[in-house]
Amino acid sequence: MCLAVPARILQIDQIADTAIVSLGGLRKPVSLALLDAAAVGDYVLVHVGYALNRISPAEAERTLGLMRQAGGLDTPELPGNTEVETQAAIQAETQAETQAETQAEKDNDSSIAPIREHQR
Repeated sequence: MCLAVPARILQIDQIADTAIVSLGGLRKPVSLALLDAAAVGDYVLVHVGYALNRISPAEAERTLGLMRQAGGLDTPELPGNTEVETQAAIQAETQAETQAETQAEKDNDSSIAPIREHQR
């Protein structure tokens, strides 16, 4: 049995024909190659890294609700479907990623510092 999960498009890369989608706060890159059209804020069914088709926000919430009831999904409710909320979600997730990358760079620099000192 196959399972496609509803997710919301946060960003689109037109050149690569890919998107970043969000499901319960998790960001995942997916291919848009199987869709005729998609836009930021659309909900899509995702299976093995491909957006299979677009669905309405109501259908996405209904499906996720059924998955939650069955115990197959532990995510918060979907956010509203406004452009402002979409952009706010993108901004918050981008900021969190930037902070994580900055911390990783600091951690990497501190582990390399003794090696640099030894080479001098």
